[in-house]
Amino acid sequence: MTTITRPRRPIRIANCSGFYGDRLSAMAEVLRGGEVDVITGDYLAEVTMLVLAKNRLKDPASGYAKTFLAQVSPLLEEIAERGVKIVVNAGGLNPAGLAASVRDLCAKRGVVLKVAHIEGDDVVDRLDNLQAAGHRLEHLDTGKSLSNWGKSPLTANAYLGAWGIVAALKTGADIVICPRVTDASVIVGPAIWWHDWAVGDWDQLAGAVVAGHIIECGTQATGGNYSGFEEIPDLIRPGFPLAEIDAAGSCVITKHAGTGGAVTIGTVTAQLLYEIQGLDYLNPDVTVQLDTIRVEDCGADRVLVTGTRGAPPPATTKDALTALGGFENSMMFVLTGLDREKKGKLVENGFRALLQGAAIDELRFDHIGGTSEATGDQLSVTSFLRVSVKGTEQAVGRAFFDASVELGLASYPGLFSLRTGSRAASAYGVYWPGLLPQSALVHEAVLADGTRIAAAIPVATSYPRELSVAEPLDVDFGETRPAHLGELFHARSGDKGGNGNVGIWASDEAGYRWLQSALTPGVIRELLPETRDLVVERYDLPNIRALNFVVRGLLDGGATETLRFDAQAKALGEYLRAKVMDVPIALLSSNTPI
Repeated sequence: MTTITRPRRPIRIANCSGFYGDRLSAMAEVLRGGEVDVITGDYLAEVTMLVLAKNRLKDPASGYAKTFLAQVSPLLEEIAERGVKIVVNAGGLNPAGLAASVRDLCAKRGVVLKVAHIEGDDVVDRLDNLQAAGHRLEHLDTGKSLSNWGKSPLTANAYLGAWGIVAALKTGADIVICPRVTDASVIVGPAIWWHDWAVGDWDQLAGAVVAGHIIECGTQATGGNYSGFEEIPDLIRPGFPLAEIDAAGSCVITKHAGTGGAVTIGTVTAQLLYEIQGLDYLNPDVTVQLDTIRVEDCGADRVLVTGTRGAPPPATTKDALTALGGFENSMMFVLTGLDREKKGKLVENGFRALLQGAAIDELRFDHIGGTSEATGDQLSVTSFLRVSVKGTEQAVGRAFFDASVELGLASYPGLFSLRTGSRAASAYGVYWPGLLPQSALVHEAVLADGTRIAAAIPVATSYPRELSVAEPLDVDFGETRPAHLGELFHARSGDKGGNGNVGIWASDEAGYRWLQSALTPGVIRELLPETRDLVVERYDLPNIRALNFVVRGLLDGGATETLRFDAQAKALGEYLRAKVMDVPIALLSSNTPI
């Protein structure tokens, strides 16, 4: 008699955190709001690792996201009773320490839960040996060797995949504390475990990575930070997203009934375009072909994501290093009424004269707000001048502050400032995204008794894929008129190290064809002055009617060190939507963004 093995039902994964500091009640909300199999949380960003490192300098026992303890503590009995698994990357720089703290909580409350943690990402103590062995840890953007950096690394954490999580779950772990795994891995690991996928199930793994990418940032998938925010109900407290991932790797993105926000093609598309670069999304476990993804409505607050194709992962993974880079300071001056540009220039000339000879590395002046002489109340004719500085502690601390004080009664009329500046300079961090072979890592799950289980090793290849370049369209769209791009299109933007990305998409094929024909890298450089001297790359995603632009070097060295006002390119998409182009009247009369 032949035994037929049927696929398990889809696993239902809810993500309760998109960053360190997200809504404290979220874990309770997703646990108590409906049926879930696994609750995940993403607490780590590139900036967060430096924050945790600074915490660890003050207290060697810290280095993890302490808010996780506050979230999970009141829920331990319910988690045990319902058999819900918890997988989070809140371990940060000290996953063993956080796991021990969770075990202590369980012991004090008499709750029986198996807690495991993951190790293998932290290579800061191995850097010398790795370089001596020939690993150059080349910068992802410049290709330079780490030996050229000239900084003493404070942290060095390789991005791990999901197989350590799988190993922990297979031993019966109820709570898995992860360090620097990829953001999607906390979702991918439970999906692999549930469906018993193999290392080479590329399409299924790729589908799970996409599901993870969509829900990893919490309420961004349910209407948060969405350019169509006016269409989203109860955006004050949107519900956290869930992914129902089936045995084939397809998923439905949804949320608990009765919660705020919404799950639509638009909110899902926005998150798909968030913080991506080329058409191949590289993960330690699989390479995701982003141009194969399809999305469609399948009910109220339910969006089906299908078609994702995967290929073997690269042989390398990102190794993110941080270091203390120096000192910085800033101050905001208020400009009112007439001649605001000239008033700002007077402040700039004053600072440059007063700081002449000081040990300043960078002095930046950003005029924020319009300069029109509109009628109205005082705020309508007010803008700001942000003065920011990098250099030695004394120069950007006392010397910078003293210069601002000296200008207080000796500069433009109507001068007053928002005292964001200080006599004490702040230390800033620098960031190095390097490459390290996955084979150089020791990726393991560690159980409560100290048992170590090696993670499965993906079959890594160089994976050459020939990517087609879309031919410029020569289409007559008829009569046009000037309009803001945001009248027709939505956008979402973000950062990856020193680069920014902005994705923009259309609601129908006609709108997408116009985007393809009208928005070239050259046009982007014309529309956005900040990009004119930078490399702008375009990637077409026809299945979701989107274009993704990557702006190389927009954020200098990255969010930890740039003096740019929008340090993580969060508003780059809205900036693009505010630009005016001649757009077809036919599109304006028949379409609205989704």
